[in-house]
Amino acid sequence: MKSSNIGGQAVMEGIMMRSGDQYSVGVRKPDGEIEIRVEPYKSWTKDKKLWKLPIFRGVISFFESLVVGMKCLMYSASFYEDEEEQKKELTKEEQIKADAKKEKEDKWLMYITVAISVLFSVGLFIMLPYFIASFLRKVTQSEGLIAVAEACVRMLLFLGYLFLVSKMKDIQRVFMYHGAEHKCINCVEHGLELNVENVMKSSREHKRCGTSFLLFVMIVSIIFFLFIRVSSPWLRIVVRLLLMPVIAGVSYEIIRLAGRSENPVVSLLSKPGLALQKLTTREPEPEMAEVAICAVEAVFDWKAYLKENFPEKYGEE
Repeated sequence: MKSSNIGGQAVMEGIMMRSGDQYSVGVRKPDGEIEIRVEPYKSWTKDKKLWKLPIFRGVISFFESLVVGMKCLMYSASFYEDEEEQKKELTKEEQIKADAKKEKEDKWLMYITVAISVLFSVGLFIMLPYFIASFLRKVTQSEGLIAVAEACVRMLLFLGYLFLVSKMKDIQRVFMYHGAEHKCINCVEHGLELNVENVMKSSREHKRCGTSFLLFVMIVSIIFFLFIRVSSPWLRIVVRLLLMPVIAGVSYEIIRLAGRSENPVVSLLSKPGLALQKLTTREPEPEMAEVAICAVEAVFDWKAYLKENFPEKYGEE
């Protein structure tokens, strides 16, 4: 099975899909209609050879995904703003000024939100486990034991966080759209025509999922911190912070390989991430599958993909 290279993300009542140098956002509006927006995907690595190298490309890809994902999330949320705000009557000139002001404010809000999200994640999943495990130094001087304890705390915090988030009612609907995103990509990559019936019967687990990426980040960080040790407490903190881009880059390469390979060993390594997706995806409604299909069709020619990769079935059509 050849990867379609489609990537996506669930947003508020919709889905973002990216293919090549474009991405689309499909949103089910309050009136029931599907709104599709297509934007060019301008990678920061374009014409920069250094950032296309393994590891380096993963660092940039991670931050690009955060920025684009937050932009799409804010766009989808704009359809569900306070009704009174939408009912205000403005002149054409006032509307242009208001839109320009809102676009500028949204841009700054997006960058601030991304920065806070990164700081929160590093604090919760990297620094907090370190400080909790450090209390063991009162009862043991074994750095190996302390490193193992830190690894256990980190993984427990990560799994506990996902479990608690998955129980939130508002998030569960987003996870249903997440399931629709995976089903839509799986439908195409397994040689099925893209329609609601085929999407609904496809798997909601996918090896290139962001959930799997985050799990690999946890695992890679555990491996790094088990073997890279320094004696100074302050240096331990600095090393953990400096290694985060490297950890993200290595994790990206693993998830990239997993999405392209059918090797039994690679498939085995992907299984924990696939299992974890049972927390971050839910079975979608057919209406959600419709949104996913519209988002895919806006940026990806799935019929050409089927003809190229499944010629025995679609080549003569």
